[in-house]
This record gives sequence, structure tokens and C-alpha cells, in this order.
Amino acid sequence: MQGLGSLIPLLLMFVLFYFLLIRPQQKRQKNVQNMQSSLKKGDKIVTIGGLHGFIDSIDDNKVVIKCGDGSRLTYDRNAIREVTEPSKEAPKEAKETKETKEVSLEK
Repeated sequence: MQGLGSLIPLLLMFVLFYFLLIRPQQKRQKNVQNMQSSLKKGDKIVTIGGLHGFIDSIDDNKVVIKCGDGSRLTYDRNAIREVTEPSKEAPKEAKETKETKEVSLEK
């Protein structure tokens, strides 16, 4: 019985560490991976080094970031910390309907 009594605090500490430290970190890491996999051209981003810019192009593991002065820098996709503003690209269907309306007005 004394062996079981000394194991209970140890197990309680392990469970406490899991719910307070390990599980929240896994959730944060999963959110970051989802954000990095959903990056697209035109997103306004911040890197882990603090660089602010827009995504100019994306490869599998590389991202080209356009800075405020017009320079283009290549970073690993994992270096993106957050998306501050998603791209404002309109769907292609909306663009096509505007063009067709303009054409019909011209006739």
C-alpha cells in the first residue's frame, strides 16, 4: 500500500503537466501547421524574425516575400509566424461576370 501511495502524486503530476503544458502546445503547433499549409499569394504575413510583407509566390517549402521597398526575399515556409491579413483576391466567377456585364453594356 505504501508503494501505491507514493505513485499517486507522481501520476497526478504527470496528468497535470499533460493538460497544462503538453496538450495546449500540441494545439498551438497544429494551428500553426494549418496556417502555413493554407498560405496563398497576396497574404500579408509576419515572419518569426519580425519581417512584414506580402507573399509574392509559394513553392512546396519556400515562400517569396515582397517587402515594403519592393525587394523580394526567399524564406522557408516554416518561418511564417502569422497571417495578419488574408489576400483580397476575388473569385474568378465574380471577375467574369463583371467583364460580361461591361461587354453587354458596350453593345
